[in-house]
Amino acid sequence: MKERMARFMAGRNGNDQLNLFLLVVDIVLLLLAGIFANSIGKYIYPLVFLLLIYIYFRMFSRNVYKRREENGKFIRQKLKVTGYLHMRHERWIQRHDYKFFTCPSCKTTLRVPRGHGRIKIVCRKCGTSFEGKS
Repeated sequence: MKERMARFMAGRNGNDQLNLFLLVVDIVLLLLAGIFANSIGKYIYPLVFLLLIYIYFRMFSRNVYKRREENGKFIRQKLKVTGYLHMRHERWIQRHDYKFFTCPSCKTTLRVPRGHGRIKIVCRKCGTSFEGKS
């Protein structure tokens, strides 16, 4: 049985990160449709069904190049969001030891130690200097 399934899936896309994300979204929508069955549930059920069809379409698709391209776009967008959240988390952790400034010309975030009073800050990226209170 395993060999038959492996032969069937050969040359097909299978599951990837985008499919797993869509599946989680589908499950959340299904739960919301169950909770709000009387009001908006009747509008959510068709969406859940169509999303499930799209998930299976992507999984069994033989156009692997196109599916990899879609998955790559999703991963890049996901990294933008998770990278931003990680950066905000790191800044929150370091807020007692460092003060963060934004360069007025190139908008790069700069980190300087706290407690040094008024200092001259030089951007490493563009060389612009400005003053700030640490």
